Amino acid sequence: MAESTIISNTANLEKYLKLDQKGSIIAEYVWIDGSNGLRSKCKTLTKKVSSLKDLPEWNFDGSSTGQAPGDNSDVYLRPVAYYPDPFRLGDNVLVMCETWMSDGKPNAYNFRHDAAVVMEHHKAHEFWFGLEQEYTLLDFYGWPYGWPKNGFPAPQGPYYCGVGTGKVFCRDIVEAHYKACLYAGIQISGTNAEVMPAQWEYQVGPCTGIDLGDQLWMSRFFLHRVAEEFGAKVTFAPKPIPGDWNGAGLHTNVSTKEMRAEGGLKYIEAAMEKLAERQAEHMAVYGEDNQLRMTGKHETASYDKFTWGVANRGASVRVNRQVAEEKKGYFEDRRPASNADPYQITGIIVETLEGKVEGADMAKKVAEADVVIQDTIVPIAKP
Repeated sequence: MAESTIISNTANLEKYLKLDQKGSIIAEYVWIDGSNGLRSKCKTLTKKVSSLKDLPEWNFDGSSTGQAPGDNSDVYLRPVAYYPDPFRLGDNVLVMCETWMSDGKPNAYNFRHDAAVVMEHHKAHEFWFGLEQEYTLLDFYGWPYGWPKNGFPAPQGPYYCGVGTGKVFCRDIVEAHYKACLYAGIQISGTNAEVMPAQWEYQVGPCTGIDLGDQLWMSRFFLHRVAEEFGAKVTFAPKPIPGDWNGAGLHTNVSTKEMRAEGGLKYIEAAMEKLAERQAEHMAVYGEDNQLRMTGKHETASYDKFTWGVANRGASVRVNRQVAEEKKGYFEDRRPASNADPYQITGIIVETLEGKVEGADMAKKVAEADVVIQDTIVPIAKP
């Protein structure tokens, strides 16, 4: 199989990374664009970053990212979190940003803002989240890495948590990403090979409130950057290969202080009733093309029907058997697709379980963004 020659020459780069920066700091600003993809640009700072106050507001051309019309293209970047840079090392940082417009309102695709409002209002419930990010690694031409050219490997079975040539592919990328996340302080809690060959999963969390979304998005940025150096592509498509192959999800583990306390199972059961009532609203923000994955097969539930059960991976929501026995803990929402926005997922879960907040409506925010892109902004290709 022909491989791409378009890769970073990291051996040559290494000597430049070691050069003295003479006291300057490189801050790479990262944001989410109008197609649920990631963008970044770098700024030189004159002193070490010790708080968000040290990171100035910045801007970019939103007409080139599907986030603003050409006649009013300035979109502002407001730093919300920063992390040690695992690529440049030293005191350099990577900065997660929200996007805002010149009229002082959040950009149409700034879903973090509404999620943060909802979480702040309901912070007394101490929501913990843990997300399981599945993804597939592709070669330069878009075929799963290591698969026969224009063909298929042996059926699923030996690949999940597999070891050995022919069972796993691109472990070097996975290991590099793992270490990059740990270096940056991302609360990555594990990783494993998934059911389909060239498909992997890593877990982030537990994190409190909005912090989970910040960390998950930055971990995705790290994954793209690492894969870039190995000449591989990352896809978060929920059904990258049609047919008898597992799709990719973003299983979401949820817990409140009430659920974690003695007798917390009754709060988990009450949550199931609330989630069942808003099935359509949740599916609207749980990822694009998710219906291709949620067919009731390959460890998924039906796209249109809400179900839950103990230790049931074919249900919309799974309650761990240990949780059922101890009558406290957490639940796992298995509906979100791998390409879903963690801000939207966690935001709507808090909204559904604890109530809407004035000035923030997760499902409405997504619908309004769709109208904006149709009416005023030239759409860009989905990644």
